[in-house]
Amino acid sequence: MTKNQYCQFWLTCADSEEAAKISHALLEKRLVACVKGVLVSSSYHWRGDIEQSEEVLLVMESILDRFDDVEKLVSTMHSYDTFVLQAVPILKLSKEAQKWLEGEVA
Repeated sequence: MTKNQYCQFWLTCADSEEAAKISHALLEKRLVACVKGVLVSSSYHWRGDIEQSEEVLLVMESILDRFDDVEKLVSTMHSYDTFVLQAVPILKLSKEAQKWLEGEVA
């Protein structure tokens, strides 16, 4: 088994339709192994104002080496001028999940 840096990518989407399209494209290209969509209420600074919106947060399992490819694909599909894609390291992962994850994206 290789020594990949396992991570989760987090990305908010404008709605469930956009989230589904991005999820499918990332899975199809095997850039992520799994995508979970969670409805969230977001508050943030934007152009001098405090905004609030309902969004879909995508939580995706992958490896850190895929970040640039994920970012490139998301940039062609996302509706936001400034989307936030984050890579969050996974410090520990069960052995069977490691095998599965590496088999799907590595």
